[in-house]
Amino acid sequence: MNGPAAAATSDDSFFGGKLPLSAPPVTTAVAPGVTLTSLSLGAKDAGDYWTVHVYLPGTVDGPLNTANTALGAKEIADRVAGVVRQKGFEPRIEEVASPAFADHPAGTLGWTVRVGQYATSVEASALLSKIRAAGFAGGTRYTAQDGIDPGAPQKVHVLRVDFREFGGTVGTDFGPALNGTEKLTDLAAAAGAVAGINAQWFYNSAPGGMYVKDGKLIGSATQGRAGIKIARGGRSVDVDAYTAHVTLRAGRESVEIDGVNRVPGEIWNCGGVGGDQPTEKPQHDLKCTDGSELVLFTPEWGAPPAGAGAEVVLDAGGKVTAVNSSRGASVPAGGSTVQAIGDSSAWLLEHVKVGERVHVSERVEDSRGRHVALTPDTTILQVGPTLVRDGKVSVNAAADGLIREGADRTFTYNWAVRSNPRSMIGMDDRGRLMLVVVDGRQDGYSEGLGIAQTGELMKLLGAREAMNLDGGGSSVMVTSGAGIVNRPSDATGQRSLGNVLLVRP
Repeated sequence: MNGPAAAATSDDSFFGGKLPLSAPPVTTAVAPGVTLTSLSLGAKDAGDYWTVHVYLPGTVDGPLNTANTALGAKEIADRVAGVVRQKGFEPRIEEVASPAFADHPAGTLGWTVRVGQYATSVEASALLSKIRAAGFAGGTRYTAQDGIDPGAPQKVHVLRVDFREFGGTVGTDFGPALNGTEKLTDLAAAAGAVAGINAQWFYNSAPGGMYVKDGKLIGSATQGRAGIKIARGGRSVDVDAYTAHVTLRAGRESVEIDGVNRVPGEIWNCGGVGGDQPTEKPQHDLKCTDGSELVLFTPEWGAPPAGAGAEVVLDAGGKVTAVNSSRGASVPAGGSTVQAIGDSSAWLLEHVKVGERVHVSERVEDSRGRHVALTPDTTILQVGPTLVRDGKVSVNAAADGLIREGADRTFTYNWAVRSNPRSMIGMDDRGRLMLVVVDGRQDGYSEGLGIAQTGELMKLLGAREAMNLDGGGSSVMVTSGAGIVNRPSDATGQRSLGNVLLVRP
């Protein structure tokens, strides 16, 4: 464990200190030293029902037919409920509480307006049509997925890798290029993997957040966001927060590079460097922008984006082989390109000349500002938030951008508080690497978990360190013998992914 944030933890009281098993766990051997345990928790409750969730406007006097926030201030909920009642419906105003996170206190997140109680989604959808016809916006909700029921049904799949018996490795992989997505089953089969799970978020068909593979920085950092460092083929795991600074030096001049292997001008999850709007702080699933950027492309990316701006092409030794007044040149084997947009284009064209050598340096730091050596056996996946540190539930929701800036708390409500499918990685108290999936959004089968409850689950499963991976419809786990072992929530099945974690023999 590293970093001062680890000192603040939240109490793990949701499950009451014990998982609500509804059936004996089923454990199978996947390979020597690799086991898969499937657990059934909770059960469908007769009190769970479908309802209509009426959306609220951003202000108390805002239009109702185009409202798009799931919850809001009490005065806004009161006003909407009053109008809903005038239209002949019977609304309920419900308070939504946020649990305590390691860096954010518990409290009221907002208020919702709901109408009706039904046994099926079809009945709720019929009422939703009437409510929309009356001039309101909204959607349907299943109350077991509100993230407040510890007895809700859950299907949990836990893969443990015991390196005292397993001689292989755990690491990351992606398809032919970072700029493209692949299905986990295809990547696992191509690698001859024993098992695998989804890994990072992905945007514009590429992984989002810092990505270090085999000691090489190939993905931009979301500055200060959580990540997991994997070394020695999975035998060493460290959860922390990371930053990265990449610098281009040409002669006596130097400049910070804004990103690595991403579309210039688009900073998904924010947390970039210099001039990003509307914020330079992490904000999960929000796209910040910057009209003046330098972005480094390596061969792993594939074909760089084309467009206005400027670029330089560097060979493996850092020699400039081309300076172009537009973008889109291929990356030479072993070399790189640096693309510029906006004002950064003028700097690049002025300071970098064909035939000269330039130097690109990088520095990755942990939460204490200590240099992280990128050795050939180092992998870093920046995903988050943290879940467990030093055996205690510790979710850094604010630092990881789950608490959105501004008054609208819809994102925090839907992503962090409500139940969703989740994927996790960690290390248990016996030194075994853990890969875990919880299915969700499947009423009566598996509802999913809020992010605080995900941390509690990992602790109860024995995790000393744990971190959240991409989730939702991306949550998928495979083994070589069984194929997909969970039930991905998308109706179309498993998604194509930006990158994955594989257990290789």
